[in-house]
Amino acid sequence: MFKSNNNTTTKQGNTNSPERLNRIVEGTNITGEINSESNIRIDGQVKGTVTTKGRVVIGVTGIIEGDIYCLDADVEGLITGTIKVGNLLTLKNTAKIDGDITTKRLNIESGAEFNGTCTMGDSNKSTASVSAEGVLEAH
Repeated sequence: MFKSNNNTTTKQGNTNSPERLNRIVEGTNITGEINSESNIRIDGQVKGTVTTKGRVVIGVTGIIEGDIYCLDADVEGLITGTIKVGNLLTLKNTAKIDGDITTKRLNIESGAEFNGTCTMGDSNKSTASVSAEGVLEAH
């Protein structure tokens, strides 16, 4: 009559679940290191390193002064520093990046600005890689 659910993958156990989104809202300023197991959206300002096993979204008002290490990233705001993405980096038309990019795949919309070097494809394994568990490792 009652069926037990032994499914070990729950919404809270999935790092890409929308319920596990961290947010830094506009008007918030953080100085230091951010480490997250799940997705993070930044609409405020961060001075320091941002590391996550999930997706990083930098909103239009988001400003990062430091390095970013993540699985996927969507950028609409400003980044000054290095960004290392294990899978897909998307630069929206309002994105401005001043620094180096390392990613497996890159999508750039018309209007996005980028100043720096870009390393793409499987050659990024020497600088950033994603393990079987989805952990980005900087080398």
